[in-house]
Amino acid sequence: MDPKTRWEQERLEGKKARESSIIEAAERVFNRKGIDKATMRDIAAEDNVGIATVFRYFPKKDKLIVAVATHLISLEEEAFRAIAATPVTGIEKLEALLDHFLNLQLPELSSRSRFLEAFESYAAQQAEPLEDIQQYNDVHRKVSDAFAEIIDSCTRDGSVRSDLPIEETLSTVVNAFGIFSKKLSLQRSIVMFESIVSADVQLDLLKRMFLDYLRNPESNVSDL
Repeated sequence: MDPKTRWEQERLEGKKARESSIIEAAERVFNRKGIDKATMRDIAAEDNVGIATVFRYFPKKDKLIVAVATHLISLEEEAFRAIAATPVTGIEKLEALLDHFLNLQLPELSSRSRFLEAFESYAAQQAEPLEDIQQYNDVHRKVSDAFAEIIDSCTRDGSVRSDLPIEETLSTVVNAFGIFSKKLSLQRSIVMFESIVSADVQLDLLKRMFLDYLRNPESNVSDL
């Protein structure tokens, strides 16, 4: 590689690293102070850069908000893709997907749920669509595509009951479990039942109920 090409590559890599660093700093600030109250100056201080640097990469706060959301939903896409590509049966992929939602209870991952919940509320309250929101929507569609691959696995290998409308049933199960796990990751437990059953126990019971309902009793599929 000639010196000019190497310099250009290093420059682009440095630019990408700085952009990623700003996005990660913004996520921490947004989660700590809230999307509305956080300022670009707060984010610059969090990343130990000048505010002009932040504005150079993200001229508007809304562009940075969407960039953080797109980054986080991209992590979801990676998780869904990895599960879809795993060489196991459809029902086992579905269990792995529910386990992924269970993992969002972990402290190091719960901040992801908190931000995405806040982002969806923030975006819905805007009079006009957020700038760059299409990037977020495009990645969201890729998540749906990966889930469709998991549904297809369940249909092809017969590991899910064939008497059910598979696409509708699996979509309902995953949406219900995902929403419930997200709420528990935000609240840690349903307050009125806090002293009776923990969030982890609630989710594990719900997961088993769903899987027992979906599993084809005639298939020879063992638990993960």
